[in-house]
Amino acid sequence: MFVTPAYAQAAGGGAAGGLASFIPIILIFAIMYFLMIRPQQKKMKEHRMMVEALRRGDEVVTAGGLIGKVTKVKEDNEIEVDLGDGQKVRVVQSTISHVRSKTEPVKD
Repeated sequence: MFVTPAYAQAAGGGAAGGLASFIPIILIFAIMYFLMIRPQQKKMKEHRMMVEALRRGDEVVTAGGLIGKVTKVKEDNEIEVDLGDGQKVRVVQSTISHVRSKTEPVKD
């Protein structure tokens, strides 16, 4: 006969083999955290700080692309934006995507 019989070998390592199979999964989650989740959290924190720092006179861009000047900051997460020619709209603060020009605080 030209073919030799193949015998199954016993799997070694037991617990170490089980732990070694989880290491790639743990590494994938660690890489995803540092490349995707953490930068997104940082960006959200910066946006929240930008929105909280809005004051009257700031020129802003809304998520819909409207450009206007803040005329009033209300307490219930709304601001009033003047779009020009006396057209004022109420906008939810979180929809502000960018502050184009920032006004200086009033000195006492």
